[in-house]
Amino acid sequence: MLWNVNSTARGGGVAEMLASLLAYAAGSGVDARWLVIGGDPEFFRVTKRIHNLLHENRGDGGPLGPEERRVYEQRLAGAAEELVQRIGPRDVVLLHDPQTLGLAPRVAETGATVVWRCHIGVDAPGDLAREAWRFLGGYLDTADGSVFSREAYVWDGLDRDGVAIVAPSIDAFSPKNQDMGPEAVGAILAATRVIASDHQKGSPTFSLPNGDEGTVSHRTEMVEDEPIPDDVPVVLQVSRWDRLKDPLGVLAGFVEHVPAATGAHLVLAGPALGSVSDDPEGEEVLEECRTAREALSPSDRSRVHLALVPAEDGDENGAIVNALQRWATVVVQKSLAEGFGLTVAEAMWKERPVVASRVGGIQDQIVDDESGVLIDDPRDLAAFGNDVASLLGDGERAVKMGTAARERVRTEFLGPRHLLQYLDLFERLLASSS
Repeated sequence: MLWNVNSTARGGGVAEMLASLLAYAAGSGVDARWLVIGGDPEFFRVTKRIHNLLHENRGDGGPLGPEERRVYEQRLAGAAEELVQRIGPRDVVLLHDPQTLGLAPRVAETGATVVWRCHIGVDAPGDLAREAWRFLGGYLDTADGSVFSREAYVWDGLDRDGVAIVAPSIDAFSPKNQDMGPEAVGAILAATRVIASDHQKGSPTFSLPNGDEGTVSHRTEMVEDEPIPDDVPVVLQVSRWDRLKDPLGVLAGFVEHVPAATGAHLVLAGPALGSVSDDPEGEEVLEECRTAREALSPSDRSRVHLALVPAEDGDENGAIVNALQRWATVVVQKSLAEGFGLTVAEAMWKERPVVASRVGGIQDQIVDDESGVLIDDPRDLAAFGNDVASLLGDGERAVKMGTAARERVRTEFLGPRHLLQYLDLFERLLASSS
């Protein structure tokens, strides 16, 4: 039996991938399960600090000392005991990201094969990343293997025989990525109140994973002066309200360097507050975005919109994001650091031209100036704005880039490849332990 353990059931790429990969695994005859651990604000404060440090970012500037270790281990102790009651010595347990790695020592005592899946990292680790490595290292020592999204993320000193490099993937058939025609896009965006509902045709429906029909009914909270006019170009970033995603930089780069003469409007879309349980930073970042938007001149503020997408229902949330990405003229992902950046692959799959930072896994997805545009320095707001404006002004190039983008995702970043790489690693680890 294969067990996947992570810290949230919705809100983020890991949860979305698990939902997809478990379906593929079941179709392949693999008995796969998914457990979500809980945690209180103190636990997620510590794990968010680890997350930032692994990206070589100081985050809240706090330490990873004895008190943080006490919080981390104490909160995981109950989850560990619950997990070991369920698993057997022939099972494989896949622990996802820093929130769950502390379970490894207790799980390993059962004789199960323990693998840590690290979705995050940094190409050039420094003192901050290595501080997180030292905090987590003893837990990783008890695992049988580890999976990283990129070769550059592999920690120094690990036994390479137990390491696999597996890029993340998207599910082409999920509500977030399934084909969706223009009428459905308009109907969904109107139903959730992203755009005005007047004159919209079609029904706000989508296909659920079980084949039934789903309907968008929850409202997206829009922070804006007026609704987005019909038929204007839209620049979109979809992400958590996370400083590493740099929504403030996107806002500033758009206002300062994408001319108003383009007619374009910016939409910064993220989850509604309270819908992502393991990210204590979200409320602060969203408030910073609200404040920055309010400080703009009236003419600039009128073309900047914040969208708080409802996430009570994961499938409905996916359908709304799908419609947003297909509606956009240009999709951006100006992250300062990125584990992989699945929102890039999602937009590429929808044949959108993407402008994104040359960081982390984004640079594995985009072939620069062929299937997207890479910004060498994500803090260079002028370069970012100029690249966006260039695509807005060259429709033929944008269409050609979008076509190449979809083909790249089709060949490199879909679920079946992902699952087969996992199974190859598990077979290798089980064979070596028998």
